[in-house]
Amino acid sequence: MFAALGRFTYRRRRVIAAAWLVVFVLGIAIGGQTFARVKAEMNGSSDAESMLANERLNDLGTRSPAVLGVIDGIDVHARTTGRAVRKAAADIAALEAVSHVADHYTAGSHALVAEDGRATMVAVYLEQGISASDQHRAAHTIKERLQEIEIGRVLVGGDSLLNEEIHVQSEKDLQRGEMVSLPIVLLVLVIIFGGIVGAGLPLIVALMSVAGALLFLFGVTAITDVSVYAINVATMLGLGLAVDYSLLVISRFREQHGSGVDIAAAVEAAVGTAGVTVAFSGLTVAAALTGLLFFDDPGMKSLTYGGIGVVIAAIAASITLLPALLGMWGKRIKVKNRSTSERGVFFRLSRFVQRRAVAIVTVVSVGLLLLATPFLGVEFASPGVEALPRSSESRQVFEVLRDRFPSHGADPVTVVAETTPSDPTVSAFVTQVEALPGSQVVGMRDDISDAVVIDVLPVGSSQGPVARRLAEEIRGIKTPFTKLVGGPAAFLVDYQDSIKDRLPYALATIAIATFVLLFLMTGSVVVPLKAIVMNLLSLGASFGVLIWGFQDGHLAGILNFEPTGSVDLWIPIIVFVFAFGLSMDYEVFLLSRIKEEYERSGDNDHSVAVGLQKTGGIVTSAAILIVTVFLGFAAGELVTIKMLGIGMALAIIVDASIVRMLLVPATMRLMGDRNWWAPRLLREFHARFGLHEPVEPWPLTSEAVTIEAA
Repeated sequence: MFAALGRFTYRRRRVIAAAWLVVFVLGIAIGGQTFARVKAEMNGSSDAESMLANERLNDLGTRSPAVLGVIDGIDVHARTTGRAVRKAAADIAALEAVSHVADHYTAGSHALVAEDGRATMVAVYLEQGISASDQHRAAHTIKERLQEIEIGRVLVGGDSLLNEEIHVQSEKDLQRGEMVSLPIVLLVLVIIFGGIVGAGLPLIVALMSVAGALLFLFGVTAITDVSVYAINVATMLGLGLAVDYSLLVISRFREQHGSGVDIAAAVEAAVGTAGVTVAFSGLTVAAALTGLLFFDDPGMKSLTYGGIGVVIAAIAASITLLPALLGMWGKRIKVKNRSTSERGVFFRLSRFVQRRAVAIVTVVSVGLLLLATPFLGVEFASPGVEALPRSSESRQVFEVLRDRFPSHGADPVTVVAETTPSDPTVSAFVTQVEALPGSQVVGMRDDISDAVVIDVLPVGSSQGPVARRLAEEIRGIKTPFTKLVGGPAAFLVDYQDSIKDRLPYALATIAIATFVLLFLMTGSVVVPLKAIVMNLLSLGASFGVLIWGFQDGHLAGILNFEPTGSVDLWIPIIVFVFAFGLSMDYEVFLLSRIKEEYERSGDNDHSVAVGLQKTGGIVTSAAILIVTVFLGFAAGELVTIKMLGIGMALAIIVDASIVRMLLVPATMRLMGDRNWWAPRLLREFHARFGLHEPVEPWPLTSEAVTIEAA
């Protein structure tokens, strides 16, 4: 089937290239509008208690201020200060979309004055039910009016402006990632292929894949909400996968063309062999991504949509557009000399590893487990304003409020009690809450009549261990009235519980899908199981380094960020799923060639050595290119994307070097022909439905030397 596809793409090469050009134009023109349709904040299940508490607070009209203005470097008690702030507050209160404005000089609240008396705050609340566009316009109008205050230094932030800053910074990071990574990728490709044409083809495929993914995401936004991070992830993954797949197809094309066949036959052979590997590899990545659909989190699901969209686009471009371009420009690509392809550095490395298989498996496995140990001390948090760079105005507002204003050091654990303030059981409940360890301030809001809202300020940070324990203990207090516990700490507790509940299903789906796909390719049950175990080892080591670098802050100086003592809760999950799929990419690359050689020779050890030799250069080059892409995005300012880029890069580095070059040949040597074992029923199933490429058997020659002679 794939060989026929290769013939078709060669015959219709100009039509196919033109069709992809249309996709690219549409992807830029229409898909480029996706940024305006995505959301910055999409965490949590809608039926979680913390989310229900937040909805109830909105119904009661006790939502957080949409815009916060801080006037700093002033004398709060000066008459000119009070006059200027009152005038600005009155002007803002008169705006159509504004519900009310709180300032110290009108409300007389000391909570709106900094503890050092050198700053004051203006909190602006918007009307409920207004559209996102009206909210956006109102926030900017409020910001402009606050900045007209001519005393001190005015900083303006708040939820409305924070979401916009995340959007803008995400788009900037995307552009920066492309600008940093693409020139380096082009340079590496020129070195690999020895010319501009061979180097340019993977980039063309990458750009087409990203354009297709953007078009796909634009369509998804018409059906459901999509996270702003989905664009960054899709672009990052699309660039990496497209370059990987292109490298595989072009390498096969050069190998075939170098053996003396014409362009048409070389294209057919490349699609018929490497195209199958690309399709299986892409399906493996997509199968891994489906694990995210088990999590009851719209943000994770939107990342899945973006990831699957770009995988499909990358596969389609690699087995249709790329062969068409090879048919048009293949004569300009330097061929590969096959005569020296089987006896090189990777062949010798494999023989070295096979002679010391037991020692290498032991040392490498223990080393990877040791690297994973920092992950045992992981502290999770939900991403917030801290993800923005220090230059962000919203972050500066947050830091001033946290450091200098009373009761703003941490967000409270908020309790919504469905009763009246006069209910005597409320006082008993408040007394119990005040007695809980870590509860430093308990206050009741007196501007609500339909329910009782109690704010409990924890010791430490908003989502720290004390705050989380406090949220759980408050939920455990028996009350005669119905209550909902919300706030950042309660949200994190709910989010962690949701992930714990659904993680086994996600992992099982990923493992089963990966096992089935690798079985269909190899006909073995041993090879897929070993691949899954080795991937878990490499990912564990990557997570350990990620915690050491970001949570503990050891990479803060190099990567220019401030450690918060925690990592975003969804980062390890996203890195695991995406990196697991990408690692299987390299597993498929390697196993497809080992299997091909094994079916020719029947010699397990020689097949492993030859397979590693034939794919070692490709895997190494692909790893260098995809790591370059990921590190390019790590150069951005959003700590979340920086962490994601570094996590993915670490996983690929460990997998492509330590696992593929050392663990795979060592474990396959130890297992011998048992690598290819399967029960009789499964062998029969594979004979009928598995992947079968026509392979000509050949007798062993002097090339198939023994391990001892190598």
